[in-house]
Amino acid sequence: MEITEVKVFLKEGQDKKLKAYATLTLDNCFVVRNVKVIEGNKGLFVAMPSRKIKDPCPKCHFRNTVRSKFCNQCGTSLPHAEHRAPAGPDEAKQSEHKDIAHPITAECRDYIQKRVLESYEIEMRQTAPSVRPSPAPVSSPAPLPMPAVPPPSSRPSMVDENSDIEL
Repeated sequence: MEITEVKVFLKEGQDKKLKAYATLTLDNCFVVRNVKVIEGNKGLFVAMPSRKIKDPCPKCHFRNTVRSKFCNQCGTSLPHAEHRAPAGPDEAKQSEHKDIAHPITAECRDYIQKRVLESYEIEMRQTAPSVRPSPAPVSSPAPLPMPAVPPPSSRPSMVDENSDIEL
């Protein structure tokens, strides 16, 4: 397998850990979207695309995200996760997200991470603001004079006849 193309989309905003999204093309015939570049405690790493796991409501069967306290459809109180019996040995270990696509071997994971992070660094260098000399200061035009305002005694007064409020 060869990664034939990596497109990186830098992320701007409040989330300081999520740095970018990437799209991988494998062997010019298979695309994997929503690969994330994340800033962790030990530096940048690549997270594979995932989705939130959902559990059905016992009353209306609406699929709610894991660890929800109430059903988003009917408002029924949902059973706590620790009270539910796991369906299989792997379910007890599940978190709130499940990978949609992921590498099976460590070598493949390292290869994907290396290619994505290389592309991320290239994209960062290309979009970084270039160092330019600051432009020469531009002189602003002379301020316009303020219009003359007649003193309060010479201004016509508009008083409401039913009250003593001046308009």
